[in-house]
Amino acid sequence: MPRAQREEQILAVAEAVFADRGYQATTMEEVAERVGVTKPLIYEYFGSKEGLLSACIDKARTQLRDATVAAWQGLEEGAVLESYFESGIRAFFDFIDEHASAFALIQQEGAVAASAGSDIESIRTQQSEVVAQTLLQVPGLAAVPSVLLEGYSELVVGACERVAVWRLGRPEVSAQDATDLVMSGVWHGLGSLAAQHAQA
Repeated sequence: MPRAQREEQILAVAEAVFADRGYQATTMEEVAERVGVTKPLIYEYFGSKEGLLSACIDKARTQLRDATVAAWQGLEEGAVLESYFESGIRAFFDFIDEHASAFALIQQEGAVAASAGSDIESIRTQQSEVVAQTLLQVPGLAAVPSVLLEGYSELVVGACERVAVWRLGRPEVSAQDATDLVMSGVWHGLGSLAAQHAQA
């Protein structure tokens, strides 16, 4: 099996094991056994258990960015600003649902690995940048100062993350419920900002 394909296989299994066992209880032996490779091979690829966790987080960061961008690119040209905003938020919650156990692990145990904190922060930074870059291209927001859009991007990412954490113990709250909640809390300000600058 080519190395890239093997790495993907190891990361998929590792994410499941980390989520199931927790970081402290996870062993490289168990990951290797589930994948069907030797433990030294995993060390060769990732260096350590901490390196394996970092690689899992990095993979999630890339997947989350791709999911968010795909949601925005899937909208029809000329879609209203609110649709852009809502589609990106829904893509975030759908992604979290697909990786719910891993997300719970990161929230509860990310601090146990020295590099995990910076890895998780890099996900927040990436999402803020993606949101800001996308909003800058949306009709109706072109006249809004970029610094304000950057601030709103941080607000959106923070709101989404906290609502996602809140949902962990509330399975009755759907991804659409969470999207509606963030929309009701954040959209009014952003929509008003767009209208204000459109009239200026």
